[in-house]
Amino acid sequence: MSYYVYILASRRDGAIYVGITNDLVRRVYEHRMKAVPSFTSKYNITQLVWFEIYDDPISAISREKELKKWKRGWKTQLIEATNPEWNDLYESICV
Repeated sequence: MSYYVYILASRRDGAIYVGITNDLVRRVYEHRMKAVPSFTSKYNITQLVWFEIYDDPISAISREKELKKWKRGWKTQLIEATNPEWNDLYESICV
């Protein structure tokens, strides 16, 4: 099983959210549909802008906790290292 640490954004340089899941397509879909009243639904945070894949949950959880402590600028640099235009990556993971 794979585990994913991901970052969603409302728009470029907008509100961001760091999360973890074992089913990235399903979880991002839930965010997009605002299935659960939460921070992401309140601030319309629906665009998948970055993710990493892990083989074990301990490593993924550790990485998520690490990223949640990062300053905003560090998260922006992480996103822009692989996605400089802040494109929504959701469609690319649905194939």
